[in-house]
Amino acid sequence: MASASPEALRPTQATERIETLDLLRGFALFGILLVNMAFFNTALFTLIQGSPWTSLPDQLASGAIRAFAEGKFYTIFSFLFGLGFAIIIERAQVRGRPVVPLYTRRLGALLLIGMAHAVLLWIGDILVTYALLGFALLLFRNCRPRTLLIWAGVLLLLPVLFVLGLGLLAAAFMSAPGAAEAMSTPDNAFLDGLAAEATRIYRQGTYAEIVRQRLRELAWSLPFALFVQGWGVMAMFLLGLWAGKRQVFRNVDAFRPLLRRLLVVGLLVGLPLNLLTAATYATATQTFSPLTLLAPFNGYIGAPLLSFAYIAGITLLAQHDVWRKRLAPLASVGRMALSNYLLQSIVCTTIFYSYGLGLFGQVGPAAGLLLSVAIYALQVPLSVLWLRHFQYGPAEWLWRTMTYGRLQPIRARRPLPAGGTT
Repeated sequence: MASASPEALRPTQATERIETLDLLRGFALFGILLVNMAFFNTALFTLIQGSPWTSLPDQLASGAIRAFAEGKFYTIFSFLFGLGFAIIIERAQVRGRPVVPLYTRRLGALLLIGMAHAVLLWIGDILVTYALLGFALLLFRNCRPRTLLIWAGVLLLLPVLFVLGLGLLAAAFMSAPGAAEAMSTPDNAFLDGLAAEATRIYRQGTYAEIVRQRLRELAWSLPFALFVQGWGVMAMFLLGLWAGKRQVFRNVDAFRPLLRRLLVVGLLVGLPLNLLTAATYATATQTFSPLTLLAPFNGYIGAPLLSFAYIAGITLLAQHDVWRKRLAPLASVGRMALSNYLLQSIVCTTIFYSYGLGLFGQVGPAAGLLLSVAIYALQVPLSVLWLRHFQYGPAEWLWRTMTYGRLQPIRARRPLPAGGTT
């Protein structure tokens, strides 16, 4: 008797989704917008030299965003990206299909969408980084959960050791006669010139000039994302893959003690580290001090700890009916996370760039925070309304169509009447 042929792989249906993961994506999108607002509105070369905004409201808003949002929400998305890979592996195994061809097409499609986003819309794209590092994630698909934890720890520890080594070298340099004076008066004329030109182009330039500016910035921002941020992103991929293999979000009750520990440790250790980092930035001078090393150290330790506190807190809240109903609108935002991420870029570049309102460089952190709240507050009901009529967001539909090589149905399926047939 011939064996049955493997079942064809298809996109995840709404009834197959894990609602908690959509809640986490929806929540993380708000944090992403909070952090990205400064990069939408201010030249990268300006931000490299520190915040140009000195009023008390702007300093408070900037400090709050740095303490509670910066570095935490792309970390959550990285974790969810790895977890999504575990779900794809599981579904491929159930249907007897190889996962590598499917996932390679999926990453290739994401890479194309990300490149279009980075060049045509906004330079701060994270999709390209995820797609490129996603190919490395394939190498870990058959690893045991314990091996994934070890590799994640190594990827987080190595950059910390590297930063500490640089700190020792810097301390030795600063002990030399005249070194402190030399470091306290750096020549920023070059960066100032780059910042002024970028501000002029984004505020007044043509669309073609803006695209060329993005390409120039992409030449150095992408290597930074891959080789500096990439360590932490890859570690979160692996931790997400571990959580998927261990079925954490399909069996939350069994992992409730772990989630509670993550919440407590994240708040007791991660939160103070992030507050200290924000305070260090607020009082920073051009002179090197040992506290200068706190920011990168916090990026690989403190920020992930607070990220997992957020993940654990939302997951535990979602186990209660009352909170699940309250948070439900966030799940709609998360179900179309890619579309909402791209929509944030469309809205904000239209507000700040020359082809829109031309407000680039004129909106400080406090006003930017309020603007972020307003934009996200509109995205929530818009997502709820969209999903009443469609299965996916428009970008999700495009991604699925590119991945599977055929047009995917997008209209929402209507429930059959009692006794109805297909």
